[in-house]
Amino acid sequence: MSGLLSYLSQQHEYVGELLMSHIRLSILSVAMAIVIGIPVGILIADKVKAQKPVLGLANVVQAIPSLAILGFLVPYMGIGANTAVFMVVLYSLLPILKNTCAGLANINPDAIEAAKGIGMTRRQVLFKVKLPLALPVIMAGIRISSVTAVGLMTIAAYIGAGGLGTLVISGIQTDNSSMILAGAIPACILALLMDFVMARVERAVTPIALRLSASQLTPEREQHERRERKITLAAVSALLCAAVVMMVGQYFAEKPDLRIGSKEGCESVIIGNMMADLIEAKTDLKVERKMSLGGTMIAFDALDQGEIDLYPEYTGTVYTAVLGQEANPGMTKEETYEAVSKGLKEEYGIDTLNNFGFNNTYVLAVSRETADKYNLKTVSDLINVNGQLRLGCSPEFSVREDGLPGIEKIYGLKFKSVHNFSGTLMYTAITSGEVDVITAFSTDGLLQKYDLVLLEDDRNFFPPYFMLPIVNEKTLEKYPEIAEVLSCLDDFIDDETMQSMNYRVVELGEDRAEVGRQFLLDNGLVTEEELAK
Repeated sequence: MSGLLSYLSQQHEYVGELLMSHIRLSILSVAMAIVIGIPVGILIADKVKAQKPVLGLANVVQAIPSLAILGFLVPYMGIGANTAVFMVVLYSLLPILKNTCAGLANINPDAIEAAKGIGMTRRQVLFKVKLPLALPVIMAGIRISSVTAVGLMTIAAYIGAGGLGTLVISGIQTDNSSMILAGAIPACILALLMDFVMARVERAVTPIALRLSASQLTPEREQHERRERKITLAAVSALLCAAVVMMVGQYFAEKPDLRIGSKEGCESVIIGNMMADLIEAKTDLKVERKMSLGGTMIAFDALDQGEIDLYPEYTGTVYTAVLGQEANPGMTKEETYEAVSKGLKEEYGIDTLNNFGFNNTYVLAVSRETADKYNLKTVSDLINVNGQLRLGCSPEFSVREDGLPGIEKIYGLKFKSVHNFSGTLMYTAITSGEVDVITAFSTDGLLQKYDLVLLEDDRNFFPPYFMLPIVNEKTLEKYPEIAEVLSCLDDFIDDETMQSMNYRVVELGEDRAEVGRQFLLDNGLVTEEELAK
């Protein structure tokens, strides 16, 4: 708890900014779901044939994993808040649609006949009889959608939409429980608060005659209830107005010149922030940071579609995952760079700058106990225990050609089982005995902490994974100074230095942006005055 309080005291402005972003996106999502869901629900409420396909489609969407929805939407809608809101709206529609249909279908037919009998039109019956009577059920659906929206919005951080999920995901990646709690606790409180507010709204909009019995409905009580209704609706209106003002303000805010992104890995975020600091310090360009964008294809699609202008990537990853080339054992650093530079330029109009100097290649790692037990020193030694060991790896590694499929093909390996983990969770799994082998990166900071044995890639299967900036061709033409500014990092960071920076984050709990900034200051690449301008 002391660690959480310390983190909040140091990062309260950042946490507050993410909280406001989370609230804004959640309110917008729920509002759009209401605007779409209630009219559609009213439209199909008395049309049984239309209900089945509409509700069936909503059920299908609800059954699809949220990350799968995001992965499908990003190539078409790009990254950022719009895609996140669209995804949450899709998930929020089902409870509103179902409850609207159920509320209207379960109204006493006698009440409707009585309304028609006194001469009410169809519109009057709907707004003066049906909707007031169905409101409690409809509001129950809206309450469910509101709480769901707050929880789902944490996933928006994977595509650079902000929100409290940024802290949760970053905390998982860096093994920082204080950061996880700093995002999870406010998100939980926000969900409960949203439910409370919606409960008050439900009470305010439900006709008094439906909430109170005849004996309770005294003039004094009725006056009190009306006063409470006015206060509640005024408070909610003020909240909605504040949210609208924030959205409008963000829309008309000064637009950045550059948007720099990164993948979700620890060092990707460090280097991404380092690049942003350098450009801001050495030029007059305004930079927006979109860090931790999930896996390779999310970040690359964002670059390809112009959602970001540049981000740091690995040569081996581009060669196999982006350009679709098979891993070629024995490829040199220069051969890989040339193939990547040519492929990106010809196929995507993306330029590659010079690499930073460190080669963060894949490695297979085991505990010292496992290495001693089976006499493991190289990857080829795993053939002697084929089908006996359990592998832990990232979801991306398990399907990439320069990952598990390629290793199994080149080395002839078979594992007893394969378990997918994200980031630091692989290290937790191997130390707790859940897996026997994990895939790591040569510059991982946690390799120092857990004292794992790295198995030599004796067949040189993995291509070079030198990190470098890749940038949109049009961006580089418009701002050629980017290349000159970033050239100070050419071959400047070796493997040990990068591993040390990662270690400071995952073990010492330092902020990734601050670690990168301190590196620039310590090496005289920027000054405090330049960073403060």
